[in-house]
Amino acid sequence: MKSISKRKNVPGGEKKMATIYIDHKAYEVTPGKNVLETCLTLGFDLPYFCWHPAMGSVGACRQCAIKLFKDEDDTKGRLVMSCMETVKDNMYLSVEDPAARAFRAQVIEWLMTNHPHDCAVCDEGGSCHLQDMTVMTGHNYRRFQFPKRSYKNQYLGPFINHEMNRCIQCYRCVRFYKDYAGGKDLDVFAAHNHVYFGRAEDGILESEFSGNLAEVCPTGVFTDKSLKAHYTRKWDMTMAPSICQHCSLGCNVIAGERYGELRQITNRYNGAVNGYFICDRGRFGYEFVNNINRIQQPLVRAQIPDAADKDSLYRQLAKILTKDTTIGIASPRASLEANFALRQLVGKENFYQGVSEAEAQLMRNILLTLNSGHVHSPSLKETETADAVFILGEDLTNSAPMLALAVRQAIRKAPFEKAAEISIPTWHDAALRELAQEEKGALFIAYPTKTKLDELADKPLHLSPDEIARLGYTVAAQLNTNVPAPEGLSKHSLKLAKQIAGILKKAKNPLIICGTSLFNEAIISAATNIALALSGKEKKANLSFVIPECNSMGLAMMDAPSLAHAMEVLENGDVDTVVVLENDLYRRGGKGEIDLLFNHCRNLVVLDHLHNETSNKASILIPVATFAEADGTIVNNEGRAQRFFQVFSPKNENFRESWRWLDEFRQFQNGICPEELKAPENLLAEMAHLMPQFKGADTVAPDADFRISGQKIPREPHRYSGRTAMLANINVSEPKPPEDHDSALSFTMEGYKGMPPAPLIPFFWAPGWNSGQSVNKYQAEVGGSLRGGDPGNRLFPEISVAELSYRNHIPSPFIPSPGEWLMLPLSHIFGSEELSIYSPGINERCPKPYIAINRKDAKDLNTAENDIVQLQIQDQLYFLPVRIMEELPQGLAGIPYQIPGLTGISWPAKGTLTKGNT
Repeated sequence: MKSISKRKNVPGGEKKMATIYIDHKAYEVTPGKNVLETCLTLGFDLPYFCWHPAMGSVGACRQCAIKLFKDEDDTKGRLVMSCMETVKDNMYLSVEDPAARAFRAQVIEWLMTNHPHDCAVCDEGGSCHLQDMTVMTGHNYRRFQFPKRSYKNQYLGPFINHEMNRCIQCYRCVRFYKDYAGGKDLDVFAAHNHVYFGRAEDGILESEFSGNLAEVCPTGVFTDKSLKAHYTRKWDMTMAPSICQHCSLGCNVIAGERYGELRQITNRYNGAVNGYFICDRGRFGYEFVNNINRIQQPLVRAQIPDAADKDSLYRQLAKILTKDTTIGIASPRASLEANFALRQLVGKENFYQGVSEAEAQLMRNILLTLNSGHVHSPSLKETETADAVFILGEDLTNSAPMLALAVRQAIRKAPFEKAAEISIPTWHDAALRELAQEEKGALFIAYPTKTKLDELADKPLHLSPDEIARLGYTVAAQLNTNVPAPEGLSKHSLKLAKQIAGILKKAKNPLIICGTSLFNEAIISAATNIALALSGKEKKANLSFVIPECNSMGLAMMDAPSLAHAMEVLENGDVDTVVVLENDLYRRGGKGEIDLLFNHCRNLVVLDHLHNETSNKASILIPVATFAEADGTIVNNEGRAQRFFQVFSPKNENFRESWRWLDEFRQFQNGICPEELKAPENLLAEMAHLMPQFKGADTVAPDADFRISGQKIPREPHRYSGRTAMLANINVSEPKPPEDHDSALSFTMEGYKGMPPAPLIPFFWAPGWNSGQSVNKYQAEVGGSLRGGDPGNRLFPEISVAELSYRNHIPSPFIPSPGEWLMLPLSHIFGSEELSIYSPGINERCPKPYIAINRKDAKDLNTAENDIVQLQIQDQLYFLPVRIMEELPQGLAGIPYQIPGLTGISWPAKGTLTKGNT
């Protein structure tokens, strides 16, 4: 083989590159990768099944065969699997060699011998990786004339449908579920040509990441059951780039719509954030958009039963909304644009965060740390590179699931250095796992109850919140003698702190994780001290914060007083009108406190998309759009501002963005024609001008007037069908598609067919790549960032801008109080989040109310598992079944946080327990 051309095609910075020769052409590539991912990066269409960029290679399917030559004079060569060959300098290979092509065709034919001929009815039909690879290898006629093997399918719960007959034994499902995500209840059974991938028996898949099986599986074995309930072919959906609304991590998702209904959420690759995966709450929690509980029309309740049109609504609002007598209460689940529009409407001095004072103070503490520039808040991708992790006061699987998944990858990578010494590449998954066996990186967890990550931890510690903080302060003091240390520590605690400090100090990339879940400020201060003690001139320690909601960070950055201050203003009689933005205040404080707030309120204006306890109190109720029907920007836990885009134009014209209602009314008040309404980027630009801390949030995505070759970016794939017939029952004439004046996206299939900028990618598709595997065509390097960079701008400084100062909020040792329990809010991935609970599958997985107590406490109460006890918290009375948790420290009692039936509690809280009956 001889080189006849040369092309530099792979970005590599200043790294030393390797030159390889593929079918007589020379390419400069990154050494150390495997040949398959290198070929894909270079744009070659090379088929594969078992390989996955996030999970590495095992060489199971044999589909990616190529011809490898010893040198340029070798004409015979040998067949090798490209996923199992390391790229080396002066490597000669062929993708198009006839023997390699024939081998690949033979493998696919073997795989298809038992595959059913059911593409037309398969949920994956037309967006199937198996179909793509079959076409790519040229296999188009089945010669197998004998009976096919068949399997019994299993019930796997409300999220995943099982059709085992379609399996091609690529092993991706168990590799992801068991090896990558740590699941225990899905495995491979039998052997040879009869292997079975499923559970030992029918039952709900326990992993919080089970939904990824629908994307990991290259066929239709595991499919999205929520989509099946209102099935639509993938190419027949209108899609838009979006951000998950169900926690603070800001995972990127693709939202798909058909017939004015949100049909599916899938992962949207972002190399810096969620990569290839999302959690089940993010994937299946979207049904609130379609829920019958949606607020349908503006209501002025004094005018019941007639709904208000916009003119009468605005006239009524004009009578009651004045800056002297009106306050606005914002929301951590509303966009920056919506919160800012409310601030501009009521005035800076009348604008309040819609969160409790306890939560606001926690967020102020977090912002103080992040704005100092002395620590680094890592992305999820950066989290995976940590070599020692210390988690204080968080059950990550329930409060920030994808962060828990990232920690799993970090802990697994400890043996990698040893592997490098014996030349095992990082992509060789099977060899790495064989080398590692049970070896793992350092992980320490301090939390009151057991967590799913405990199995990976060196010594999981089950302590009260104050004792967790005291341990953290002690570790920090061991790292730096200038850090204040607790007094009266036991020898055991001191020894443990020294051990943790020693490991963190030796680590090259230590990570500290804490958050707001236990409503304990001392934990955050202690974690901050540890990170500051680890930081130095050469490096900044990684400190990751778990915060409550999708835009909690963005709201906190607006630096407004908390809900408690709004209550004081109302009690003083200074105002009589309250505007509440997308916020059920009964989730923010005690029921009695919120009732009192509303009693002092003469006029209550509520903008929200779902009926709730707060909306039921409204004198004026305004329906607003959900994330699927709106454009907006939110800031995640690391300070990354990201834009989500409207997926579809709703049939109900009342479903308008909150910022649109508020900004339009502000202009109406000021005598400006509403037609001059500002686009989202104008609001953000104004926001960045008035509040410099948001500089960068206004440039996270191209403006509405952005075009490529004069064209917008289509939300609909070019295969989109039925547009001229889908509304024929309403009108035989095709209606004009909705116009989008707020973004560079169009609501049609017409537009620019090439690759759009990363923030505007509505779906992944490339010729010959109809499944989600087409993402490799959008990446600068397979498994790396998207071309042009991953979406989002970080808003916090990366250089030190404030003086280093250690915190000194050391709590006293926790001592149980006779007859009184310190209540713990126990987060649950299914149930604790406000919006996802409206999805049937999530609701099915939501726990029933319970109270968790220590066995000795249960004995003192003369009660046992499942007995009913009476719990009084503040002015609330609950009758709850007992759940015994052996590890829970005495004097603590836990209840599921914010699940239905357990709202209206002001946290932190104490309670009294007595044995009783309902």
